[in-house]
Amino acid sequence: MTAVGDISGTTTDRRAVISLLRRLRSPEGQSNPLPVWDQLRALGDVVSAPWGGYLVTGYDACNQVLRGRNWLVPDFAWQERQPHSERWQAPAAQEMSRALFRLNAPTHTSQRRGLGNLFDRGTLDSLAPRIADHARRIVDELAERVHADGEADFVTVVGDQLPVLAMGEWLGIPARHHAHILDFTHRQVHSQELLPTKSELAVSAQATVEMREFFTGLIRERRARPGDDVISGWIRYWDGQFPDDRAAADQTVYDLVMFVTIASLETSATLMTNAVWLVAQDSDRWDWLRRHPEHIDDAVEETLRYDPPVHINSRIAADDTVLAGTPIAKDQMVHVMYGAAAHDPRRNENPERFDILRGGSHMTFGGGIHYCLGAALARLEGRTLLTELLNRFATLRPVSAPTYAPRMVFRRVTSLKVTTDDDPAAGPAPRPPVEDAESSPAGRCPVHRAEHP
Repeated sequence: MTAVGDISGTTTDRRAVISLLRRLRSPEGQSNPLPVWDQLRALGDVVSAPWGGYLVTGYDACNQVLRGRNWLVPDFAWQERQPHSERWQAPAAQEMSRALFRLNAPTHTSQRRGLGNLFDRGTLDSLAPRIADHARRIVDELAERVHADGEADFVTVVGDQLPVLAMGEWLGIPARHHAHILDFTHRQVHSQELLPTKSELAVSAQATVEMREFFTGLIRERRARPGDDVISGWIRYWDGQFPDDRAAADQTVYDLVMFVTIASLETSATLMTNAVWLVAQDSDRWDWLRRHPEHIDDAVEETLRYDPPVHINSRIAADDTVLAGTPIAKDQMVHVMYGAAAHDPRRNENPERFDILRGGSHMTFGGGIHYCLGAALARLEGRTLLTELLNRFATLRPVSAPTYAPRMVFRRVTSLKVTTDDDPAAGPAPRPPVEDAESSPAGRCPVHRAEHP
């Protein structure tokens, strides 16, 4: 019994929820999670999870959790209070417990203040030309692969590459290390799933060893040869915060470098691959966006809404509270379902439609003090790449539907084969004349339900 009463009972059909979650993790659910989201949301804005805690499906309820001061992230102190903490004692989970997204005030406040505005206008302006150069180079490579083989995997040639090139540019990490960083990032992320298996935690543990070895070595090199780069600046700042404890300074710098690097890779890659899949599967839509490049930013935002790179994020109640009419006890965990929330018809009309001109609402980058640090960089990467692809290809179409990793938290497209009707060896395709989107009948954006296998 708590101050909000006995909340152990629930009217939710436990078997129905288990079945829906299994579907969400299955190939069918990964390819098209919309029906599962709809059925979960039909059970209520707050749905009892089979393992304890709650799934939050409604937009307003999710927004309340993300922005409310009485909701915390599951930090190390919370993990220590759990009666069955084996999962939280796993090496990969312990490592991520020091990352910024798992810190509450005052530690979070201190580290966030030390970072400042990571991707302000000046930083983005300085990065933009180099990101554009990287985008042109890898899109040229995509064209060459299609010319040679008739098709190419967008994920491996382009989607995975631009985020690590951009992050490497910003942090000064040489390209020879990029493949290794991508490899341990893909493996480490298993620890952040809702219910990782023992084998998945073992994979994450090994990836964590490799991750720590790489980033501590990188910091050691910057200490030996400091410069004007971001990591050297962080070392100087945290040395000032811990003047008598170099180990504490190094640990903080490691936590920050590790977090901002791996947090940006899969999420940005998924955003860009989703954008290509959702736009290119309809040739009329691809052609329309080529004619109306002023709406590329709108296409990126609708992609973020329609299929967010992160599907679930977790919070805990700081005190006994009530959420959407459901009593939630202190320390109880809730899981914010970004995709279900963005497809709430009470917030976005006809949410099953991919509509570039929607101007709708999403919370893909979170909210409150944990709003995503890299949101502006992710948008820049998405805009830059989509612009380059539209310039390069008059047509670009998927050969088949994408394939996905079997996850519920971090979305990852593992493959998306694409081809083109252009002559890839002929260089950039001539851009069609730009039409007035308001006055020209041909300027109306094609809007319909996105195709799913």
